[in-house]
Amino acid sequence: MGYDFTLADVEYLTSDDGRDALARVAGRELTTRTRLADIGWARTHFGDRAAMLVETVMLRRRAEAKIGGASAWIFTDDALQQSTPTQVAAHRAHRLRGRVVHDVTCSIGAELAALVGVADTVIGSDLDEVRLAMAGHNVPGAHLLRADALRPVTRGTTVIADPARRAGGRRTHDPAALQPPLPDLLDVYEGRDLAVKCAPGLDFDSLDWAGEVEIVSLDGGVREACLYSPGLSSPDVRRRATVLRSDGTGFEVTDAVDDDIPEREPGEWIVDPDGAIVRAGLVRHYAAEHGLWQLDPRIAYLTGDRLPEGVRGFRIVERLKYSEKALRQALARRDCGAVEILVRGVDIDPAVVRPRLKLRGSASLSVVVTRIGRTAEAFVCTPSH
Repeated sequence: MGYDFTLADVEYLTSDDGRDALARVAGRELTTRTRLADIGWARTHFGDRAAMLVETVMLRRRAEAKIGGASAWIFTDDALQQSTPTQVAAHRAHRLRGRVVHDVTCSIGAELAALVGVADTVIGSDLDEVRLAMAGHNVPGAHLLRADALRPVTRGTTVIADPARRAGGRRTHDPAALQPPLPDLLDVYEGRDLAVKCAPGLDFDSLDWAGEVEIVSLDGGVREACLYSPGLSSPDVRRRATVLRSDGTGFEVTDAVDDDIPEREPGEWIVDPDGAIVRAGLVRHYAAEHGLWQLDPRIAYLTGDRLPEGVRGFRIVERLKYSEKALRQALARRDCGAVEILVRGVDIDPAVVRPRLKLRGSASLSVVVTRIGRTAEAFVCTPSH
């Protein structure tokens, strides 16, 4: 559950004494090996404040890979889990540049931080006064107020909302179970320019959403979906997949492009599309854009004779009807000692299958197992990188 922060805790942590105490605690190792001793040291030096100091230092360390400037931020555990990674927030902020933006569920301020300096004016509100106080420390350039997201307090603003989808550490994919409920948010801000961050597992077709649904991945992991109202969308785009990478590269795919692809035998390469493309239902659109086609029309694996630039692929060296025995023999013939197994459409667990292959060679290979028609097939491959 994590430490239950209070307003008094936030006031102390942002004071000169609190900053000094945090710096001293941050100097401790606080690893699994030393944590008990380090907590004991903190209790000796800081008494009842030890728990919040240790929690803050640990949260800052966890946040380093997610939020820029996290080494000076204050969090709660739940707020950090739901907070938007800086690269994803910056992508959304770019779409909203020059606008007056009101984040009606601002929490600790991850979205606000990306908007400051990009949007014309940045407003944040939240019902949780502790998180609001944390946001005031984390993002001093935003205008903050305490307000219920379902009771609008600004006019003419572009609204961002991020309904909480965790309760007690568990995720929910039910739109009505979010806090505030997604259907209520959409009703309250009907007709406004609105962006709502959602879990990518929601059934967006059931929402009858008139705008755009964007699925975003970062470094290969699907991070979120975002609903953009018609005023924030291109009229010819209903679905968008955005692939972001920490090195600043990336690309987008939308349903505005043609999805006409041929039906052919497998080419030289197999491509496993990024999860954002799969979740957005844009596999065929991506394939058409890059001269690829599907191994099977019901399966997301793509194939072709060349790889899209910057995309990892698998060069086919052998194709066989799948069975553990046949795969084991094929890998032994190729002196395979380590194998990466990718699966779609076939009910096998790579973690279970891999040790049963009894690999003893020196080569590293990849295997793609999938269903083509009614047949389970395996493709032994060499990965591009």
